[in-house]
Amino acid sequence: MAALRLTFLLLPLLRGRAGAGPLCPRDTPSRDLKELGGLWRFRADTSERRDSGFAQRWYRRPLEQSGPVIDMPVPASFNDITQDPSLRRFIGWVWYEKEVLLPKHWFQDAFKTRVVLRVGSAHYYAVVWVNGVQVVEHEGGHLPFEADISTIVQASPGDPCRITIAVNNTLSPYTLPPGTIQYLKDESKYPKGYFVQNTKFDFFNYAGIHRPVVVYTTPIAYIDDITVTTALSGNIGVVRYEVSVIGSSQYSLSLNLREKEGKVVATGQAAVGELKVVDPKLWWPYLMHENPGYLYYLEVRLSAQVDEDLAEDVYTVPVGIRTVHVTSSQFLINGKPFYFHGVNKHEDADIRGKGLDWSLIAKDFNLLKWLGANSFRTSHYPYAEEIMDLCDAYGIVVIDECPGVGMRDIENFGNQSLAHHLVVMEELIRRDKNRPSVVMWSVANEPASELPPAANYFKTVIAHTKAIDPTRPVTFVSNANYAHDHGAPYVDVICVNSYFSWYHDSGHLEVIQLQLNTQFENWYETYHKPIIQSEYGADAVSGLHSDPPLMFSEEYQVAVLKQYHAVLDRKRKEYVIGELIWNFADFMTDQESLTALNILSAEIQLCMSSICDYPGLSSLCPALIAAVPSTARWNNAVTRVLGNKKGIFTRQRQPKPAAFVLRERYWKLANESSCLPPTMQYYNV
Repeated sequence: MAALRLTFLLLPLLRGRAGAGPLCPRDTPSRDLKELGGLWRFRADTSERRDSGFAQRWYRRPLEQSGPVIDMPVPASFNDITQDPSLRRFIGWVWYEKEVLLPKHWFQDAFKTRVVLRVGSAHYYAVVWVNGVQVVEHEGGHLPFEADISTIVQASPGDPCRITIAVNNTLSPYTLPPGTIQYLKDESKYPKGYFVQNTKFDFFNYAGIHRPVVVYTTPIAYIDDITVTTALSGNIGVVRYEVSVIGSSQYSLSLNLREKEGKVVATGQAAVGELKVVDPKLWWPYLMHENPGYLYYLEVRLSAQVDEDLAEDVYTVPVGIRTVHVTSSQFLINGKPFYFHGVNKHEDADIRGKGLDWSLIAKDFNLLKWLGANSFRTSHYPYAEEIMDLCDAYGIVVIDECPGVGMRDIENFGNQSLAHHLVVMEELIRRDKNRPSVVMWSVANEPASELPPAANYFKTVIAHTKAIDPTRPVTFVSNANYAHDHGAPYVDVICVNSYFSWYHDSGHLEVIQLQLNTQFENWYETYHKPIIQSEYGADAVSGLHSDPPLMFSEEYQVAVLKQYHAVLDRKRKEYVIGELIWNFADFMTDQESLTALNILSAEIQLCMSSICDYPGLSSLCPALIAAVPSTARWNNAVTRVLGNKKGIFTRQRQPKPAAFVLRERYWKLANESSCLPPTMQYYNV
């Protein structure tokens, strides 16, 4: 019965789905763009099965005719906008609607203009109608999707265009991230039909339309995609390109590669080819060069014959000329060793949740520069295109991660999950393939990679990722035992999360250096691949002090960092190629307590549940159980107090003492680079 009810809760429609076109919408001489941000009409479907909106066809008429509506900002998460606690934790379908007037000139040559509706992201399943006609449906958050709505809007030029978007935040064992719906049937404790969404990731499941919704135009024959890769050959920069055209087979192309200052340095005319730049200005990371993030601009002009008419289209993509190469102990950018000294982040802030906010974006990048951070991981999902644009422009190196977080159960490694995971990687790479800032793909965070099914699962996902993009290394982030990680053989770089003296040996700062050193040596001796300390840290409540340092105090957070840094300084001279603090800023989580049991490996959880009869696990489980102290297994160890407090900045972006410690360290690391000019050197005083 629960499975049937979940079907109605999550997927009342089973039809074709579509992602977005590869090219981000922009105003160009041949394209128009209209942003639809602002207040939308909004209604949550609170019916028991969350299906009234579909049963009553709310999309067929103005939403306010279906019942009470409220104003809801887009982009923003809906959870924290009102004073209604039931909306904050709502699970199921919510409905958005907006009426817009499209520019009159879009219809003057209706048959020569293509009109497209694009949604930057909606969490996690979305169905879209225009004037009551379904135009697209998309599974998965964090990535864009779109639909050609030309015939619908051109049927009634000059009339308001009514856009309806139904969004569902329900997670199943087969979504990314995964989750489960639990029905609580004891009516002496819970109302009839009461259910909760369970997840195994440590951030709040914000939902809604998180990124811009736009309508844009192209000519009827248009540039559909541009793929760019770069290489270096001596003093020659090579820009290889491929242009895809839709709408005509009779066309010509003109390509100009320009410097930032406007000078044309190379030209082309073929749909597939390469451009050569003598003595190119390379794309360098922040603090690795006096002119980081240098971008060329590849302008593509299309002239296409469509029946008796000529269609012209223009699109420009930024191009950073750089190379990436991984050895057994180094990560090389443009042939020089690169050391990641950066952060993990979240798209998270007061009130707007995960909604795009330009003020917040600008503040965060200013803090990254102040900190001396040269990189971050998009933990644990793809970030907005607007953020990625600034990474390209500022030289901030990115490990681009898909939403493969919370994959802790065997169910998460079946064929249904795998098929969806492959599609997500295709969509992510299609969106970010041309970005010089993206130097590595991450296919998951802290999956249960000790489970035997993880071997074929990650072998397949990583091979698929490399087949789509052979130019970048691939990783996933592990917290598994090095000896039992079935996915590690397939990655190019080992990324390890560890929280010594926090989740393990809580409060014992004196064991950090020994345990961290052992961790690095075990991983390297087993795999002989470079290692990034992809997460480390400790919670600190701003303003809470203790000397000697005690957990949750600002002093304890500083002490943990310094213990880690002592080992990192030794190992970065060998095979450790980076360190990413967890986390850049405090962020919201669910309200539940976290037990130590939650952070144990998947095999141990299976053993404790007496279901260790999965092939290959039975011989492993007794040893794993014996290796875990009883205090670690049963102690109710951690409680989230208004979120995760591991940020070096508060959620409001105010620095804790740890931020100054990290700033001093990161600028010192930057100053050690021979590439950093004296004018950029900084010494903290």
